[in-house]
Amino acid sequence: MLVAKDWKEYTLVDAANGEKLEKWNNIWLLRPDPQIIWDSRNLKEEYKKEICAHYHRSSQGGGYWETMREVPSSWEVHYKHLTFLVGQMGFKHTGLFPEQAVNWDFMMEKIEQAKRPIKVLNLFAYTGGATVACLSKGASVVHVDSSRGMVDWCKKNVEASGLKDAPVRYLVDDVVKFVAREIRRGNTYDAIIMDPPSYGRGANKEVWNLEKDLSHLVELSTKLLSEKPLFFLINAYTTGMSPTVLSNLLTEVVNKKHKGKVSCGEVGLPIQKTGYILPCGIYGRWEACD
Repeated sequence: MLVAKDWKEYTLVDAANGEKLEKWNNIWLLRPDPQIIWDSRNLKEEYKKEICAHYHRSSQGGGYWETMREVPSSWEVHYKHLTFLVGQMGFKHTGLFPEQAVNWDFMMEKIEQAKRPIKVLNLFAYTGGATVACLSKGASVVHVDSSRGMVDWCKKNVEASGLKDAPVRYLVDDVVKFVAREIRRGNTYDAIIMDPPSYGRGANKEVWNLEKDLSHLVELSTKLLSEKPLFFLINAYTTGMSPTVLSNLLTEVVNKKHKGKVSCGEVGLPIQKTGYILPCGIYGRWEACD
């Protein structure tokens, strides 16, 4: 497991009873997490003096934020030289997945070591954590997501990191259709990143199902790789999916055409109170060999 342990302004303080207590800079948030099945303590009661807001799930789906103390609509957190805006969003989200810092480190190192111009395609790019990381090391990025709100949030993250003049294109589009058009245009990329949801809808209500559609998308995306690709990274948060599945897919599709190294595993966050590691998702990586 890769553990994101280099944060200075984010801490997973404690976890119990299906919930995690996080400190985002000086804002304390209590959010549900299905991986936390131990129910030894009541975090809301134990940390009632510190918690700023608590997200409650609804039995009908979704949920709502209960605010205990004044919380700004958004605020900044920093990871190394990167700056991100976070805030209370729908469906318990904050606009950033801190465990992904381990993948940002991987991307930044690869781009820096390449010592050549690198063109990156970021699919299902959300608020652009990976986009900001790649731009910060001099890569050019095409950022694609079906949600205009998330793309606009990414623009704010890019500007907050002092990268507003960096070479980035923002596209609100269905990922599969965009990739197909890029193939027809003859465009290529040195690195591809994708963070597909389990289920979703595109910009024009196209339906996405990860288990049915991921293989096809990887096959299409592989056609966009340049003659000297650097890496191909897949993140997934689908419950029950093994990281070995992503490794098998990358080996079967990407590595057959571009011989390199394939690895996979979980990503996680350290829990300050107990020293446990909270698993937060899986990854699969293909990378060029030296």
